[in-house]
Amino acid sequence: MATHVKNTMRAGVGLLLAIALPASAQAAQQLLEVKTSPAGKNRHSIELKLDGAAPQPSVFALETPPRISIDLADTKLALDKRRIPLNVGPVQTLTAVEASGRSRVVLSLSELTPYTVRAEGNSVVVELDGPSGASARVKQAAASNIVKTSAPAPAAGRATPGQFSDIDFRRTETGSGRLVVDLGVDTAEVDVRSEGGKIVAIFRGIAPSDDMLARMDVLDFATPFKFIDVSRDGDDGRIAITPVSGAQFDQVAYQLGGSFTLELQPLSRQEQEERAREEPQFQGERLNVNFQNIEVRALLQIIADVAGKNLVTSDSVSGSITLRLENVPWDQALDIILRTKGLSKSEAGNVIWVAPTSEVSAQQKQELEAMKQAEELAPLVSEIIQINYAKAIDIAGLLASENSSFISDRGTVTVDQRTNVLIVNDTREKLAGIQSLVRRLDIPVRQVLIESRVVVANDDFSRSVGASFGATFGDVNGDTVIGGSGSLLGADIVTQGLSAGIPLLPTVGNRLATNLPASTDGTNVPSYGISILGSDFLVDLELSALQAEGKGEVVSNPRVITANGKEALIEQGEEIPYINTVTSGGGAAQQTQFKKAVLSLRVTPQITPDNRVIMDLEVSKDTRGALAAQGQPAIDTSSVNTQVLVNNGETVVLGGIFEQSTEEGVNKVPLLGDIPILGVLFRNTIRRNDKRELLIFVTPKILSDGIKTN
Repeated sequence: MATHVKNTMRAGVGLLLAIALPASAQAAQQLLEVKTSPAGKNRHSIELKLDGAAPQPSVFALETPPRISIDLADTKLALDKRRIPLNVGPVQTLTAVEASGRSRVVLSLSELTPYTVRAEGNSVVVELDGPSGASARVKQAAASNIVKTSAPAPAAGRATPGQFSDIDFRRTETGSGRLVVDLGVDTAEVDVRSEGGKIVAIFRGIAPSDDMLARMDVLDFATPFKFIDVSRDGDDGRIAITPVSGAQFDQVAYQLGGSFTLELQPLSRQEQEERAREEPQFQGERLNVNFQNIEVRALLQIIADVAGKNLVTSDSVSGSITLRLENVPWDQALDIILRTKGLSKSEAGNVIWVAPTSEVSAQQKQELEAMKQAEELAPLVSEIIQINYAKAIDIAGLLASENSSFISDRGTVTVDQRTNVLIVNDTREKLAGIQSLVRRLDIPVRQVLIESRVVVANDDFSRSVGASFGATFGDVNGDTVIGGSGSLLGADIVTQGLSAGIPLLPTVGNRLATNLPASTDGTNVPSYGISILGSDFLVDLELSALQAEGKGEVVSNPRVITANGKEALIEQGEEIPYINTVTSGGGAAQQTQFKKAVLSLRVTPQITPDNRVIMDLEVSKDTRGALAAQGQPAIDTSSVNTQVLVNNGETVVLGGIFEQSTEEGVNKVPLLGDIPILGVLFRNTIRRNDKRELLIFVTPKILSDGIKTN
């Protein structure tokens, strides 16, 4: 009998709501026609006319290829063509698509010019400047060109349909799934809609070839796509997409030229939480409500009957309400009524209690006070809790902190550091909460292996060419003795020998007028010498040249394992001793001190919830440099100090230093060194080109339980 009464009530309510509905339900507005007209000197206007108030458009533009996209919310298409050639100013074509109750209008341009988009009454108006090129043509009719909605003319026979050129699916770097269909033509019409939880795209007059008809299982790509079904419906192509169950995503569909793209972009956890906060989630059965001055109590009973819930209404609930709701969940309708009348609800199982907000708050306050009194009277129980991975004293400090509510006013926490256990004395309810907290906190600390690679590469090149030249001669003319050589001492030796009648020859060093050999840098330089000796003269010539090349690479690979959030330091190198003189008390004393020249890695890792690693890093490579005048060694330092976020197992280049030193020099005898060909005897040239590069690589690896590291 109860069931019969309930069904009768539901049928009566349905009849009442049906009578209350207007003759024609409100529907989304429609885009009816497109008009073009001049808007001033070298400026053009495109008007999108709707059958109702135009929504505020959402606009974005692309430079390559030049496009302007206009999104209209709650708008359906009523155009007889989805692709309309316009050829107005920079605008070549207009393409319109519809999906999920939203329409997108894409203007294909020859070039992107300044534009404005605004809503005016029942229209959305786009104004653009003309093309900047001098040869640009503006095609306009004497009157405005108008594209109107009309019934399609009956066709004597449909043309042979086109075929897809290609179907491609890929996963983007952000985890989105992207389906790209190459239609082969720019005039394709595509309708996108939802059917039974699937996303369906219909391609008018274009169908896939036989080898494309298949179901693609793309679940392994880890995107919102699960299945892609490609089929034919007469001359039309059909692609049905089955999303992953429970996946939350944004759907983006657009058509540019002969390519149609449908992308499902997954929502991050943060985006899902933000949407959940912004929009309450209502899951109840949908209903239509249209009442004038109905009693609130009666309306609440109707909603409870639709929801299949038991309703208890406080005697304080009174008054009437007028409202009209279409296709809304019953729990959302109930929420609207309660907020409108200053009421609140409390649910327990299948029963809803409705009362004024103040009455519900007072009731909840009484329940809390009763729970507090029961807690104060509850017996205390002692429990020993073993701590395995954390330090018991740290967890005890957390439980007993001032702002903590884990321990009641009568409860106590004691730590036995020897066995690393907590001894807790409190009520059973508090003990259950403490045990639950300890289970979440007392877990193995995750560890990270940080591998660093420091690479120092050098490439050195030098070339030097030089010459040594000297001429020695002597002659006696009567009482005059003439002698010449590379130096005054050499000439004096020659003249003294001639005066004494004993030929004397200066040493090589005194015979050379120019001594500019190739630079050696401590290396034996290849050379070739020639001496020409006559009766009264001697000519010395030595040519030398040296070219040196050197390449080297030093690779250092420090690695260290540390716990999550703990700093680790590893270093290897030497401590260089030196003597330092210290003055104290009027006297001087010598002390032996040390300077470090080490390769070191200091790192503090933090593992993120999505298994990536944030690292505070300091990597340095110090080497022994030149000695100062007092004997203290200089330290050549290369270091980097930074913070990076890296995927697990991914290698990142922290930084690099590239040095290049170029040197060109000439030592010569003025004027003589500039003589063509012979000038090489009087000059020395050197060229040097040294390159040095430092690169630092870091790879973090999160260690799982049971993993061994070599």
